[in-house]
Amino acid sequence: MAGLFGELLSTGLAPHGYCLFWRPELWITHVVADALIALAYFSIPLVIVLILRRRGELVFSWVFWCFATFILACGLTHVMGIVTMWYPAYWLEAAIKVITAIASVATAVALWPLMPKAVALPSAKKLQAANAELEAMVRERDTALEELRAEIGNRQNAEAALLQLQKLEAVGQLTGGIAHDFNNLLQAVAGNLELIARKPDDVDRVVRWAGSALDAVDRGRKLTGQLLAFSRKQRLEIAPVELRELITGMRVLIERAVAPLSQLEIEPIDPALHVETDPMQLELAILNLAFNARDAMPQGGTLTIEAALHPDSTPPGLPRGDWVAISVSDTGVGMDMETREHAVEPFFTTKAVGEGTGMGLAMVYGVVTQSGGTLTIDSTPGSGTRITLFLRAAQALRKRLPVRADNHESTVDLSGRAIVLVDDDPDVREIIAETLSAAGARVNHAPDGPQGIALVAECRPDLLIVDFAMPGMNGAEVAERIRESDPQLPILVITGFSDSKRLDMIDGNGFAMLRKPFERSELLRRVAQLIAG
Repeated sequence: MAGLFGELLSTGLAPHGYCLFWRPELWITHVVADALIALAYFSIPLVIVLILRRRGELVFSWVFWCFATFILACGLTHVMGIVTMWYPAYWLEAAIKVITAIASVATAVALWPLMPKAVALPSAKKLQAANAELEAMVRERDTALEELRAEIGNRQNAEAALLQLQKLEAVGQLTGGIAHDFNNLLQAVAGNLELIARKPDDVDRVVRWAGSALDAVDRGRKLTGQLLAFSRKQRLEIAPVELRELITGMRVLIERAVAPLSQLEIEPIDPALHVETDPMQLELAILNLAFNARDAMPQGGTLTIEAALHPDSTPPGLPRGDWVAISVSDTGVGMDMETREHAVEPFFTTKAVGEGTGMGLAMVYGVVTQSGGTLTIDSTPGSGTRITLFLRAAQALRKRLPVRADNHESTVDLSGRAIVLVDDDPDVREIIAETLSAAGARVNHAPDGPQGIALVAECRPDLLIVDFAMPGMNGAEVAERIRESDPQLPILVITGFSDSKRLDMIDGNGFAMLRKPFERSELLRRVAQLIAG
């Protein structure tokens, strides 16, 4: 090995400087030029290595490594040119040149086949153009997404408006039955009051007649409460719904829907049955089915509602699972096959122009499908119709136990308490004032908001009672004005208003609320609670 290195480092020939006769201008020029070239060649591979380490994703990176090796070998040949100027290591110089030749040939061989691919790479101008096109596409996508969001919002608003219109249409169809009920209630109230007026000294009968009148008022309050709850605008929300409570709670509305010729039968429903759906939509769906049944029984008949759990079953078009079947059947004229096939299509109707929109069953189908269910229609001409809604069974939500209210107004003592009452209805204002005065309160009342605000500033009361729906300044505005000057004053808003959205802005915002009509005991209890803090 030592002999080999000796041969490489010594050839017995004269160094290269002898060939230049050691003329300074020659050998200095050679040395300086070779040194500069070598430094340049060594720096180029260094730059290439740094680039490759920082940009590892570069295509054809192995070619750059080959090129760096070739340039480094070229630099070594120029270093050997300086060495051989004084020392004749020509064999070593020759070996380095061989290595340089191999590296250069290998680089050239590898580079030529890559030329078409390299030429095919996009230029900076093309990349800029492609980037600009991509940015334009991104802007178009963002615009399309914004338009899609707007369309989704418009669709949701349209669906909510359609649902509200359908509810109002249903209330309109109930008008005849509701008017009949209210005429009966008014007759009961007027008749009992007339009896009281004729014989006011007959205490026992007066008490009985007054009780009958109050019973009629209570029935009217429940009926209006159901109508307001049904027609109120509410956000749609799918949640577990107790079927027995929902169906029995809307019994009066269903009876009015089929009145006066037909009757309603509700089969016993297991209180444990719960379904996943929106309760208001399900009520509207059942009511629409009741309207259809009424129209299918022009001579009268029976509408039957029942519900049952079908565990581990597979309704048509649905996966296996636990499903609840809600069946609404009538004894009407029934449907033929063609009608059944098109029954759930929007605007399809067999009724005369002006007698139906054709949206009833379509709406019902939309409700059950949005809740993840389906419906089936079983009907033959002359044998009635049975429509079954399949909804997914749900687990019951844990309910809070209601706190039992003390309805004995004799326990409410408002002696020494000052109350300001604001209501634009003189009859209501007088009744409430007399009720509070009878409990010992000192009542000052006003017919409108500005006078009520002045009374509060003057009397410094323990409680403000204000009606919500008043001309000019409504109850919410009065309450907010009072709250600015007296943040600690308890405020009770009373209302018979049905706009859920506007009332929800008040309720739970530092104000208590009591809906009309209310009983004397309920009013006194709420007043005592608010004053006590």
